Amino acid sequence: MPYHSTPLDLAFHALSDPTRRAVVSRLVEGELPVSALAEPFDMALPSFAQHLKVLEDCGLIASEKRGRSRWCRLVEARFDEAADWMVSERRRWTERLDRLEVYLDKTEEDDEGHGKPV
Repeated sequence: MPYHSTPLDLAFHALSDPTRRAVVSRLVEGELPVSALAEPFDMALPSFAQHLKVLEDCGLIASEKRGRSRWCRLVEARFDEAADWMVSERRRWTERLDRLEVYLDKTEEDDEGHGKPV
């Protein structure tokens, strides 16, 4: 596995897997024990636990032992960081595309003013 240098890189790596995204989707509803989280997946518990480890290592989920069960929950702060990054990137690209549109409109106007075909 390649080295991921930032928490944001780790979060996006973790969310690149459909099983881990499904786990996150289930945890949106609230905390669940690992046994309940693993139930819908057709894989051995040790394999499923590796998915949970990836999510926990990057800070997207946290778990704690309660009696004989391990319970998992989402950690909203890491999701907020990813969302903030996406909003920032979207804003940046929207601004760039807006400037491109202005430039193209001006170029088209200049071409029409000089009798050049569009």
